[in-house]
This record gives sequence, C-alpha cells and structure tokens, in this order.
Amino acid sequence: MKVSDFTFDLPEELIAQDPLEDRSSSRLLTLDKNTGEIGHDVFHNIVNYLKPGDCLVLNNTKVIPARLIGAKEETGGKVEVLLLKRKQDNVWETLVKPGKKARPGARISFGDGKLVGEVIDVVDEGNRLVKFEYEGIFEEVLDELGQMPLPPYITHQLKDKNRYQTVYAKYDGSAAAPTAGLHFTKELLQQIKDMGVNIAYVTLHVGLGTFRPVKVDDVLEHHMHSEFYRIEEEDAELINETKKNGGRVISVGTTSTRTLESVAEEDGTLHAKSGWTDIFIYPGYKFKVIDGLITNFHLPESTLLMLVSALAGREHILNAYNIAVKERYRFFSFGDAMFIHP
Repeated sequence: MKVSDFTFDLPEELIAQDPLEDRSSSRLLTLDKNTGEIGHDVFHNIVNYLKPGDCLVLNNTKVIPARLIGAKEETGGKVEVLLLKRKQDNVWETLVKPGKKARPGARISFGDGKLVGEVIDVVDEGNRLVKFEYEGIFEEVLDELGQMPLPPYITHQLKDKNRYQTVYAKYDGSAAAPTAGLHFTKELLQQIKDMGVNIAYVTLHVGLGTFRPVKVDDVLEHHMHSEFYRIEEEDAELINETKKNGGRVISVGTTSTRTLESVAEEDGTLHAKSGWTDIFIYPGYKFKVIDGLITNFHLPESTLLMLVSALAGREHILNAYNIAVKERYRFFSFGDAMFIHP
C-alpha cells in the first residue's frame, strides 16, 4: 500500500484560514460508508442523522497556548519554543526553532523575564528538554504569554484563542485541537442530548505529530507518534451499554476514534484506562468499537486520510473528497465537516 494512493488535488484557496462566526453553520457532507452515497447539508442538521440510543463520543482535551516567542538571554536572538510534552512539573519536551541556538545551558527569556527557560538536554534534532522558571501558576503565565500552536497551513494568529478550542474542552494538554469538535455549540449538544442520544467523553492529548507528513513510500513503514489518552469508567460503561442495546457509536474526530480503538478489547468492550497510544489505522483495519465518524477534511497523503479510508474504503473517500473540492467545501482545521455513517 503506497502513500501516493492517498492523494488528491486541493486548490490552496479551499484551505480555510478562519473559523466561521457560527460554529454549527459549516457545511456537512454525508457519506454512506457501505454504498458510497453522498449528500450535502449544514452541520446543525446533524441531529437529523442521529437516532435515540446512539452514543456520540467527544474528545474533551484542551489546547494549551503552547507557542512561545522569546529571546536568548546572551544575544537577544529570537527563539520560538513549542511545548510538546510535560515531563515533570517544570520540565517540558519542546520543539525549538532555530535548534542550533538551543544548546544545553542556553537560557531563553519570554515576556521580559516573566518566564525563563533553560535548555537542559537534547532529545533529537529539533527537540529539547527545557526547564522553566517563573513566579505564580504556570498555566496562568502561559495563558498570558503563549499563542495557540495553529497548524502550519494557517497563515495568521487568531483574534480569539477560544475559536481553536471546542466548547466542551476540559483537560489541558493538547498541542492541537480535535478539530471535528469545533462544529458543536453548547445549544446543539443540548439538542442532541434532549433527543435521547448519549454523550460520552474520552481524553486524548493531540501532539504536533498529527501534522507530521508521512515520509516513507510504503504505508506500513510509517511509525506514529505516541499520545496520552484516558477514558473513565462511566464513559466506558455508557459506550458498552449503547452497543449492547443496539445503538450506534459515533466518534467525533480521529482522536476519539484512535482512543476508543486503542482501549477496546477484541470483542469491542471498554474499561477505564489511561496510557500512551501510537495506534496507526489504515485500510484493512477491523474497527472494534465505532460505527460512524464525524470528521473534517484531511490533508492529502496523511495518516488521518488513511484512517477515514479504513472506515469507508479508499475509493469512497477519494470520490467524496473530489466532490467536496468541486463543490468548494472548506478544508482542514477550520473547514467543513463530513459524517461517515453506517
């Protein structure tokens, strides 16, 4: 299976640069995963495709403003630091640009010294372990000085940081948003609950590896980055009950999907669990838990495009993507949505 099997032509102007004013007014392409039949709608009409007894699974991770712009204390040279993983209280694995300026011992000042980072170790070419010094609460300092780490195809910073956050974001830890969830408003979620659809939550802290291009020709040679996940007992039980009662489990986003499929036993049952997952889902994978998926439109040749192809078939997906391009759908993080349904 070649990476080039998952390509499509995307005009640059279809890459959405800004979120819509009303989250739920984005367009919705519906795809029957069995027949390939396609429909067009508006996202707030997702209620018409859900049934009482279904279970919607949302990833409640919260994006931290993990992009810090600082200056080297010695020279004043500009340095960008991206927080990737918290190793200990004040020690983070980070991506530093330019990496050459960040040798062990280098000290970087942010916000005129409100936050100072010292490079303590080299992880690999761009990654460094950085120990931070500050007064007060780290999260508050970060909120003041940090920027949202937007994907590389977004060309400007957001006026409102919350637009790169789902309305149900709860646990700090992501370097990128679970973007399929950006289409939901609190009102829409209430409407979904009121019609008898269960809502369960998982947590998966999305790493920047989600944007990392696949650099091998053969899909099977690609190794996924690992990401931290957690599912609580009550949510696991809700999903188990849904399946037992004949309801459908509909995952919101590829991150929720990867969490559920990582946690599930072979028979599809779930239990409370936390850990790290590097699950890679591509065509040929047999899904244990999910029946349907609400997702955005993904980059050509990406692992996310491979995941949706595993669920609905490569031909169905590429056909849907080509139609989406022809119909001028908006693509990627701030773009329109797709519902792959059974």
